[in-house]
Amino acid sequence: MADKNSFLLRIITPDRVFYENPVEMVEFNTTEGEIGVLPGHIPMTVIVKPGILVISEPQGEKKAALHSGFAEILPESVTILAEVIEWPGEIDEDRAKSARERAEKRLSGKSPNTDMAKAETALQRALARIEVLK
Repeated sequence: MADKNSFLLRIITPDRVFYENPVEMVEFNTTEGEIGVLPGHIPMTVIVKPGILVISEPQGEKKAALHSGFAEILPESVTILAEVIEWPGEIDEDRAKSARERAEKRLSGKSPNTDMAKAETALQRALARIEVLK
């Protein structure tokens, strides 16, 4: 159970419970910018943007590539409903680099048929996967 220096972090995907443990802090990207959550945070709901999720535990940090979803932040818990989230060991680096190249090509081509928002999101997801492997 979480104490006054921690809170319960739950990360749930359509396929599994990705993570569920007390943590000291969690950091991730939202549509409003990067956010860091500590115990006692004010209640809020945010939309997740692709990036690196950093979990601070007493024994150290864990990182994952978080792609999209929603987060409910309460003083004693954070629940992230993620469409996709991956630990570094679950990521194929070559595939991530290929996805980055495809997204960059679509963005630089500026074809009228290109969905620029979708291409930008694909690029952000690829970059998050590559960054979390470092």
